[in-house]
Amino acid sequence: MDFAWSPEQQQIRAAIERVCAPFDADYWLRKDSEGGFPEDFHRALAASGWLGIAMPEAYGGAGLGISEAALMMHTIAATGAGLSGASAVHMNIFGLHPVVVFGTDAQKKRWLPPLIAGRDRACFAVTEPNAGLNTLELETRAVREGDHYVVSGQKVWISTAQVANKMLLLARTTPLEQATGSEGLSLFYTDVDRSTIEVREIAKMGRKAVDSNQVFIDGLRIPLADRIGEEGKGFSCILHGLNPERILVAAEAVGLGRAALQRAAAYANEREVFGRPIGQNKAIQHPLAKSWMELEAAHLMVHKAAWLYDQGQPCAAEANSAKYLAAEACYRACENAILTHGGMGYAKEYHVERYLREAWIPRLAPVSPQLILCYIAEKVLGLPKSY
Repeated sequence: MDFAWSPEQQQIRAAIERVCAPFDADYWLRKDSEGGFPEDFHRALAASGWLGIAMPEAYGGAGLGISEAALMMHTIAATGAGLSGASAVHMNIFGLHPVVVFGTDAQKKRWLPPLIAGRDRACFAVTEPNAGLNTLELETRAVREGDHYVVSGQKVWISTAQVANKMLLLARTTPLEQATGSEGLSLFYTDVDRSTIEVREIAKMGRKAVDSNQVFIDGLRIPLADRIGEEGKGFSCILHGLNPERILVAAEAVGLGRAALQRAAAYANEREVFGRPIGQNKAIQHPLAKSWMELEAAHLMVHKAAWLYDQGQPCAAEANSAKYLAAEACYRACENAILTHGGMGYAKEYHVERYLREAWIPRLAPVSPQLILCYIAEKVLGLPKSY
């Protein structure tokens, strides 16, 4: 086993740090206060060619693996951009993987280059208010009418829908009572037609720079050419994007946790009380040291999962475990960072309170920690299914 970064990976990390350098903590503090999509940050990454890091070279991407994509997302978060910066480009990295795997050559030529170049911006419309994580119970309907589908329904927690011009949409093409197994859902990548799509932003705890939304669809017409794969096989298509998403979210969580830990250690070295730096006190040292170990352990699981995925080996248990461990380690690191700062940790100017608010995201999404534990219990330990 080799735990060292390859020269190429070291170059990726250094290059991402250079792109992120102008977007410092104060930039993200302003975005957190004022809102508004970080257009200039997204544009800088697109101009440097990073939005296609895991996309095929034939369509303008770099053709690298999820290991490199995870390194990129970790680096973005660790610079202090946190989940705000990572979420601004997250969809580009994994979201269109079903197109890469199941799309026709014509679809790839039509869709991938503008996304990689930053001309298109996509949102991922799967979750619904009544179904939650039970994706097979989705109610949004797509009814075939000649060479089009007509779609109506509702989605929730759809990131970047305020600014996206494209949508990866999972909808029901077979009525639920007639569907068997995992069939009956179809996957589409299509234009966001705002004459038939209403987007309402959800006011939320953190990450104001990247919008989350309720989406109401009423009579959206989708050309047959915008369907990915076979009709009714959409659920199996999106499964190919689930493990990469978990790995990338885990990498982002580790990066955010490390950003918080770095600020906490710096403050502990500088802040003096009773004539000595507070970092000399074991009550300060031990929680930070524990967070360092937890983040390191989670990071190893992230890279194991990414390596397995890139090798074409099963990695669902590792990807889910990486997401769980990284999210928990991140949250504790951010909490410890606030406690290290004491009362000033509650002040926005020290940034760590923003990190703690963002640390809730990888704990809650894209799958709950409880469901991950259920999955590991069933699939790894062979225990009876509990849901």
